[in-house]
Parts: sequence; structure tokens; C-alpha cells
Amino acid sequence: MKVTIDKNSGYCFGVEFAIQMAEDEMEHCEELYCLGDIVHNGMEVKRLYNKGLRIIDREQLQELRDCKVLIRAHGEPPETYKLALENNIELIDASCPVVLKLQNRVKHAYDGGKAENGQIVIYGQVGHAEVIGLAGQTGDDAIIVTTEEDLDKIDFTRPVTLFSQTTKSTKGFYHIKALIEERLKQANQDSTQPTFDANDSICRQVSNREPQLARFSAEHDVIVFVSGKKSSNGKALYSVCKQHNPNSYFVENEEELVDEWFAYATSVGVCGATSTPMWLMEQVATSIAAIEAEPV
Repeated sequence: MKVTIDKNSGYCFGVEFAIQMAEDEMEHCEELYCLGDIVHNGMEVKRLYNKGLRIIDREQLQELRDCKVLIRAHGEPPETYKLALENNIELIDASCPVVLKLQNRVKHAYDGGKAENGQIVIYGQVGHAEVIGLAGQTGDDAIIVTTEEDLDKIDFTRPVTLFSQTTKSTKGFYHIKALIEERLKQANQDSTQPTFDANDSICRQVSNREPQLARFSAEHDVIVFVSGKKSSNGKALYSVCKQHNPNSYFVENEEELVDEWFAYATSVGVCGATSTPMWLMEQVATSIAAIEAEPV
């Protein structure tokens, strides 16, 4: 049984940059706080915890004074920076440049659309760290949509500017875009249709992985997708694997492997999300290779 790790899987630039910043900073201090999980992968969070990285939530941040706090790749809303100034907190800002650029675009669109009573709509996951940061650029006035049902939150008689969380599915974004266009037409049949500006703000390093994963999945008998269960990107990319290879399985680590998956496999592909470390995929691949494949 041949086991192959997808060379295109693993950390995106933003996550790799954030983890490197955390490790560099911890060389000079015993303990570093991080606002939220630095990456949506429990195994990596545990590894960094052992090095001194302490995860805190927003309530705990309110109580901190005179310390250092890492801002992860997902970015943060303006309120976090304001609080840091008030509490003399030094921020180690590891926000992904792609996310920071998107935050600026959202704020510019929000400020510019006020005169026309426009609406900012963000295709993303409610409560996701990146989405919280994006919505914060609008004073939390943005409308977050994840499913078709969420479109009912939009007033289709007013202008709409659509953005996407950077790690969402490209296919999903264009589906939502088409639905909004149709709803705008239906709501304004007897009047001038308000403007609709759709911005595909999905990170290309992320979106390019979809066609790559589609090819990789089709090349193997069995696919093992390694990701943290909290990862939005992981869920999206796993669905690509499952679509192109029904023998695709989602695991968080090697302990979740099931021997029967590989009973008749001669070729197994191991891949992962943009939040999955290479060392973890290698660990899973080693465990798979140790499983004796049943002869066909």
C-alpha cells in the first residue's frame, strides 16, 4: 500500500507567518497570550501550549494589563486595538496581509455606502474569528450570510455590497452571488434595481487548493483528510475530496484512523486544510503505512 502526502496541503502563508511570530516571541519570554486559538487545529495548539503559548478569550483580555498578546492570522476588530491601548497591552500583530487588505476594503465600502443607505453583506461563518474582524469594520452593522435562508436578512430594495470570508468555498460564494442577483430582480420589478457590487475576496492560495485537491483525490483509492474540527477551511476542502472520491475520511489525528478503510487499498492519499501542520500529516501517513492492507 503506497501512502502519499499532498505536497500542496498544509499551512497557508498567513498561518505559517503567525506561528513563526509566536515561536520567535516565545524565545524571549516564558509565556505569551494569544487571543483565540492561533490555528484551528487542536494538535498544533497543544504543541505551542507546551512552548508557553496561552490561549485566552475576549473576556479574559479585558482583565489583562501590561503584557503581550498575539493577534492571530484571522485579524481583529478595531475594539481590540482600542482596548490594548487602554490596558497597556503590547500587541504582536500576526494578522494575515490578505485579511488586513480585506478589512480595509470592507471599511471603505461601508463608509462610502452610507449616503446611499447601502448594506454590507459578508458570506462567512457567524462567530468565525475572521468574520468578527470584518464585521467590526462596520461597527457590526454587516449582514452575515452562510446559507440561503440567511438571505432573508437582506433588504433587496437597498444597495448591496457583497464580500466573502477569505477561506470560504469559491463555488459557495458564486452560488450566493447568483441568489442575491435573482432576489434583487424579483424585489424591484416595478422600480429601478439598486446597485449590487460583488467582491470575490476568497484567498487565492486557498481557492487554488480546490482544483488541486480534486485531482489528488481522484488519483487514490482512499483519501484521509487531516484537519481540526473547528476549521471552516477544513470543512470546505474535505467536501471537495468527498465529491471526487467517496472513500474520503476526515480525521483530526492518527488515533481516529480505522483499519477497515484501507482493507483493499493500494494507494492512499493524505491531505489537509490550510490550518493543518505538515508534521501532523506525516504522523498520520506513518500510521497508515503501518496498517497491513488485506490482499485483493
